[in-house]
Amino acid sequence: MRRHARTIGAIVGLAALLATAQAQDWPQWRGPSREGKVAGFTAPQTWPKALTQKWTVPVGPGDSTPALVGDKLYVFTRQGGEELMLCLNASDGKELWRDKYEAVAATGGAARHPGPRSSPVVADGKLVVIGIGGILSCLDTSGKLLWRKDPFPKTVPTFFTAMSPVVVDGLAIAHLGGQGNGGLIAYDLATGDEKWRWAGEAPQYSSPIVATIEGVKQLITLTEKSIVGVAAADGKLLWQVPFIPQDRAYNSATPIVDGQTVYVTGAARGTKALKIEKQGDAFAAKELWSNPDVAVQFNTPVLKDGFLYGQTNRGNLFCLDAKDGKTAWLDAAQRGRGFAAILDLGSVLLALPSTSELLVLKPNPKQCEEVAKYKVSEAATYAHPVVAGNRIFIRDEKSVALWTLE
Repeated sequence: MRRHARTIGAIVGLAALLATAQAQDWPQWRGPSREGKVAGFTAPQTWPKALTQKWTVPVGPGDSTPALVGDKLYVFTRQGGEELMLCLNASDGKELWRDKYEAVAATGGAARHPGPRSSPVVADGKLVVIGIGGILSCLDTSGKLLWRKDPFPKTVPTFFTAMSPVVVDGLAIAHLGGQGNGGLIAYDLATGDEKWRWAGEAPQYSSPIVATIEGVKQLITLTEKSIVGVAAADGKLLWQVPFIPQDRAYNSATPIVDGQTVYVTGAARGTKALKIEKQGDAFAAKELWSNPDVAVQFNTPVLKDGFLYGQTNRGNLFCLDAKDGKTAWLDAAQRGRGFAAILDLGSVLLALPSTSELLVLKPNPKQCEEVAKYKVSEAATYAHPVVAGNRIFIRDEKSVALWTLE
């Protein structure tokens, strides 16, 4: 009986351990659900004065957020004239394998950021990523190249390709092309065969989120001039709302979905909420509110307990009431130049501006409440931090580092 009880206890313990490990994976842009939410994090009763750096590895330039699955960290970068996918051991940073190919160089204003912007997605034993020239690659997680596509050769947005692909129901989906010539394309993840294409508008820099609204699974994303909902199964356009950038602004943020409500933001258009609902056999989008004064240029806010937290295009942290769009607070301090990754860790928020000062914030709709602050790099940081348990992986302009909260 005791042996039986011990066996059951071991199985339960192993199941709990596996569940925790799975919850801590960060397999794609903005995490498992692309919502910027971290599972399984326990905040310390007292935050330490400093984080502990376990390792740092120079990998070359890039703004791409790594993907973490199990004990593997997948880093997309550039070295010389090549783009590389590096697989690192998450515990010590040692390289396990690499894939590389010749890639175009960023030119013009984009040359200041020569490395990739797109974050890899890991799903079904496959790894999918997009280079700055719009080349879409699929590898297995052992590093073997399965297929590679370039559907719009030499056609990219002004600051080159930045959207991060998504995998849905066995399809690898990417918004490729640029400047009036592009489309949202779905490829069979296993074979690379094209399954559908919506060529209504080319991309800018936004990455889609997947949502099921009124029973229909759809990709919701910002394009060159609109926000759209496209059916994940066949690429049919379900609904479309104009969202045209102005005054040297760009559509870069990922939409946020809560039920049938979609929140979108852009530097020239402020922040808006739309309600998506069926009218007969078709979908329609109705504007619920608009706040023209609080806008995000490059990153995406998080929705937390009915409030939107983020950093404006001018570098100010903010909080909006998601019910009516009213500004709850706008912090006076300017932190960086509008670049700031925001994550929801449950009891706290984590913000990483380009200044590389990692901010721990209390989610407080009444005021900006800073809990702790840590300098995590001497170089600028444009990628999201990846948080798993007490581990925080930081990708700066040149390297990747593992910090721990002890």
